[in-house]
Amino acid sequence: MDLRGASADSYAELAGDLRGGLRAGSHAEQVAGELFTVAQVLRDEPALRRVATDASLAAEPRQGLVRQVLEGKVDGTTLDLVVQAAGLRWTASRDLPDALEGLGELAVVRSVGDQADRLADEVFSLSRTVTSAPELRDALSNPGRTRADKERLLDDLLGDKVLPATLALAKQALAGTHRTVTAALEHYRRVAAEAQGEYVATVRVVAPLNEGDRNRLTTALSQQYGREIHVNEIVDPTVLGGIRVEIGDDVIDGTVSSRLDDARRKLVG
Repeated sequence: MDLRGASADSYAELAGDLRGGLRAGSHAEQVAGELFTVAQVLRDEPALRRVATDASLAAEPRQGLVRQVLEGKVDGTTLDLVVQAAGLRWTASRDLPDALEGLGELAVVRSVGDQADRLADEVFSLSRTVTSAPELRDALSNPGRTRADKERLLDDLLGDKVLPATLALAKQALAGTHRTVTAALEHYRRVAAEAQGEYVATVRVVAPLNEGDRNRLTTALSQQYGREIHVNEIVDPTVLGGIRVEIGDDVIDGTVSSRLDDARRKLVG
């Protein structure tokens, strides 16, 4: 989600109100599901979306239309958020459903309470599974399969092995908002970490880090970035040795393979 200008300001206001209006657990799960549904309705109904975001109209009629469509069909917290959203300014009409989907993601994270780190780890693990299993990746991206069929596949794969929130995000990744399912899962991993005030670090190593090394790395990165770091580890034999750390757009590459590549380029040059 890349919101700019008025849309970014509107989303920030709504996110603050969401945190105050949600209770952890089933209430947050319900609100998250409803926000995902309303976002999809607005994408499927461009006329409704245009009216709800039309800056030439006063806020009251926009909000009144949204209330008329949703009242009695969603939780009061969901209704209040969407009505409020209709009264705010949006840089582009498509930003409204994008923002509501983003709020749904935050609500999913809120639903797990103090298990947000587990949620981030499970989403990361699922992303790695999808990436490494071409048949699963193809099945989830196959346009010839219905979304309901894909959701049943995820139910069979994940079942009661993960948090309900993890399964909810896995199913939301099928919505097509993001370029691929794995791109959606990577986004959700960051949302889960950032909701706890953390950065996400992807660490590539040739063999699993022991607890001491992992703790020292986490502490060093937290000190460097001035924020808690949530580390996800990928064992990658191609690094040969050393470590590669990716945090957002930052890359710290201390792998043997990188040093060999540098030496090879110098020899060729």
